[in-house]
Amino acid sequence: MYETNYTRAKDAADAAKKSKAADDAAYLSGGMTLLPTMKQRLAAPSDLIDLTHIKGMNAITVSRKQVTIGATATHAEVATNAKLMKVCPSLSSLAAHIGDPHVRNRGTIGGSIANNDPAADYPSAMIALDATIVTNKRKLKAEKFFVGLFETALKEDEFVKEISFTAPKSGAYAKFPNPASRYAMAGVFVAHHGGTKAKPEIRVGITGASQDGVYRAKDMEKALAANFAPEALDGCTVDEGNMLSDIHGSAAYRANLVKVMAKRAVAAAG
Repeated sequence: MYETNYTRAKDAADAAKKSKAADDAAYLSGGMTLLPTMKQRLAAPSDLIDLTHIKGMNAITVSRKQVTIGATATHAEVATNAKLMKVCPSLSSLAAHIGDPHVRNRGTIGGSIANNDPAADYPSAMIALDATIVTNKRKLKAEKFFVGLFETALKEDEFVKEISFTAPKSGAYAKFPNPASRYAMAGVFVAHHGGTKAKPEIRVGITGASQDGVYRAKDMEKALAANFAPEALDGCTVDEGNMLSDIHGSAAYRANLVKVMAKRAVAAAG
């Protein structure tokens, strides 16, 4: 690891100020990706600005179906918050199955989506829940926030402050985890937002499989809007030409996993 300066931000304004004053700063939240990358000398920020000590930035608030989650809320906090579990159990369940207890008690939702690992779980949920990503400068819809593999719309000196969304009528997340890392080789989050009988609102987010990172499966949404049942996806095809292929699974294997996980998510969402 290269030499770096470590400071704790008092608030959002202080964090931005510290970033501007540094030569090459990086914001630190959970550090689940950043710190290992630094240890391998693949990243060398001049300054680490810790956001986890900003008061209230880990708060989870629920008002009827309106949910706001602070960026430094850990996976464990998302998994065990009673109010969140009541209105959006699908997101709590997703968080409960991230990594292991050490990761869940240190990793944060804001750090995860800001890093946008192609195999991370949260991005698919943000897409399916039609979440709004609130930064220290602006608000972005999830579909505009996630740009590509490890890429987001975050600009210099910008960081995630909170995530907000309206809890769906029902939803579920299903993933096929890598046996070693527990990252998703294919993960599908399905959310039924209600709507009308003639025009139900369904959103499907897919992670872990595509070469472009997380994406929205509009063809699956259309099929599920006509019939919200696993068998409705039989006619949908997943383009293996756009799937990741590595030592853990071929593109064709991942394409099949996407469809299988989507069916399981729909079945669980009911």
